[in-house]
Amino acid sequence: MVYVFLADGFEEIEALTPIDVLRRGEVEVKTVGVKGKVITGSHGIPVTCDITDSEINLDDIDAVILPGGMPGTLNLEKSEAVNWAIDYAYNNSRIIGAICAAPSILGKKGFLSGKNATCYDGFEKYLTGARFLDLPAVRDGQIITARGAGAASDFAFMLLTALKDKQTAHKILRGMKYISG
Repeated sequence: MVYVFLADGFEEIEALTPIDVLRRGEVEVKTVGVKGKVITGSHGIPVTCDITDSEINLDDIDAVILPGGMPGTLNLEKSEAVNWAIDYAYNNSRIIGAICAAPSILGKKGFLSGKNATCYDGFEKYLTGARFLDLPAVRDGQIITARGAGAASDFAFMLLTALKDKQTAHKILRGMKYISG
């Protein structure tokens, strides 16, 4: 199960693009509302989540995805349930995806030390011990980070490749006309 955590103030594109792409790739995804079922994004778009943070099952986690946005990232970081899920995923070699400001959460936990990572401009200082790469999306082992809303598709396809395979990702990329051929 892939859990995409949504907290009030999340960046809509950074959350919904990976959800859409992963579901097209037949990956089981659940949106998780932090402190409620209906979460409002940073641009005023309400999203009804599949479950709330009190309903997650750590044993089911294949991946955790953290969209950025403000104050969404700060709200994710304050959540005990989100932190449990991140820690579980990290300690059990599951995929962790974080985009925009959200990689700062992983950096503050020390999970990026010695790894390549990227983030939104100005959040580099929170990527403790990471080698910052000025790229749309970066994968280093189990951790995938991305720059921001404009990199949401690259982030989503990198996640799909990690969770399924390159062939599935390319099939979805072609079907969505992201690439030709």
